[in-house]
Amino acid sequence: MPEGTKNTVRLAVEMKRITKRFGDFLANDAIDFDVRRGEVHALLGENGAGKSTLMNQLYGLYLPSSGAIFINGEYVRITSPKMAIARGIGMVHQHFMLVQPFTVTENIVLGCESVGVFGILDNAGALREVETLSNRYGLAVDPGARIQDISVAMQQRVEILKCLYRGAEILILDEPTAVLTPQEIDFLAEIIRNLTAEGKTVIIITHKLREIKNMAHRCTVIRKGVKIGTVDVASRSESELAEMMVGRAVTFEVEKAPVRTSEPVLSLHEVHARNNRGLPALKGISLDVKRGEILALAGVDGNGQSELVEVLTGLRRVDSGSVRFRDAEITDFSPGQRIERGLAAIPEDRQKRGLVGPFTIAENLILEEHTQPPFSRSGILDLQAIGMHARMLIDRFDIRPPRERYRASSLSGGNQQKVILAREITRDPELLIASQPTRGLDVGAIEYVHKRLVQVRDEGKAVLLVSLDLDETLALADRIAVIYEGRIVAVLDREEADERRLGLLMAGGGAVHV
Repeated sequence: MPEGTKNTVRLAVEMKRITKRFGDFLANDAIDFDVRRGEVHALLGENGAGKSTLMNQLYGLYLPSSGAIFINGEYVRITSPKMAIARGIGMVHQHFMLVQPFTVTENIVLGCESVGVFGILDNAGALREVETLSNRYGLAVDPGARIQDISVAMQQRVEILKCLYRGAEILILDEPTAVLTPQEIDFLAEIIRNLTAEGKTVIIITHKLREIKNMAHRCTVIRKGVKIGTVDVASRSESELAEMMVGRAVTFEVEKAPVRTSEPVLSLHEVHARNNRGLPALKGISLDVKRGEILALAGVDGNGQSELVEVLTGLRRVDSGSVRFRDAEITDFSPGQRIERGLAAIPEDRQKRGLVGPFTIAENLILEEHTQPPFSRSGILDLQAIGMHARMLIDRFDIRPPRERYRASSLSGGNQQKVILAREITRDPELLIASQPTRGLDVGAIEYVHKRLVQVRDEGKAVLLVSLDLDETLALADRIAVIYEGRIVAVLDREEADERRLGLLMAGGGAVHV
């Protein structure tokens, strides 16, 4: 049996010389990773660096090719999430795994229901236990609420409660602040402090350096499958952490020339539309996006942003109102007709709307142009031209692994996003709708994407940015429209906006419908 290091009694997790191969691709190269009991430990790395792969081995989704894992000083072989849970490990994934029509309590106890006399489910007892756990850790969750009726931040707390209900002592949080407002991030930080005060251990996978500084005690950096180092967070600046991650200095400020707008390229007037459940989602949206500007749409997830993007891209019909693009009425245009007129979109759901998983990287990069030269001649695909195009964009956008014949479904989430970005930005659109364009990207890739969005704007084109990241919104936007419950409640010039004011408007406070 492998042996851990000395003094392992202080370590909740110790992973020694962890190597993971997928065929000839080396995802983790002899990584040593340890987490102390009761600490918040951040795991930082570029897209494709191997951090999620490392945590998936801790949670039993993958088996290491070699190496050893110790939990509380004891060697373990974790072959499934069920075994990880039995060892006190819980994982909250970036995309929540909840049954929308079920209540909070039904989701939390799903798969480990308590049964009373005569085999009847003890729902009342489960509800009391969930309520007790919620109060103990300051989660403020209503056990009887239905998932479909609660906020994204509340759903995240339900996922945390699911782990605690199953006895988790070690929690892995994957990009936990990606969809939260500043106020909700502060609340999450308080929850994490409550967890560690009770002796829990928390591992955070995140790209947000400010939150690493605010929440974590230590940080381990991985680059291209190799551990770069573990540092005390208090002793390193955000810039130093970023440089460790990408191997070079990173610019956090977005350099922009003064905005020079002209006529609107997109105009919406009194647009009404329903969601998939047939309920009103857009309630009279009127908005202009002008040439030469980045207009950001800010709001808490679930307030109509997705439906608005679907209306603009032709994927959702409107009940009433009009959409004009380049002085033409396009309300009833198909998605293909809108693309032909010069509209491009980066979808928020890259797997559902952005990629064809079984297709190669090269094939995905020409999805909207595969019938046009130089990629097709007389109806026959030119594989040489397609390959050259793919290799150029793979290099420019640092897509990993750099193989044009690699299937898109096998890429990490961040690299899937890079494929979509490469395809849409290089089409030179008149209007680029960028919905969560940097979700899951590392700081180096974010820096590049931001520069490209500003370049589109400076070329006199229009950008509609839909982002749940307020730092990104404030860095890029020339104007900011705040959406709340399907209405535009404020439109601010960038100089009028700050994080707190936007957070208040996004939560429905101080709003004036426009």
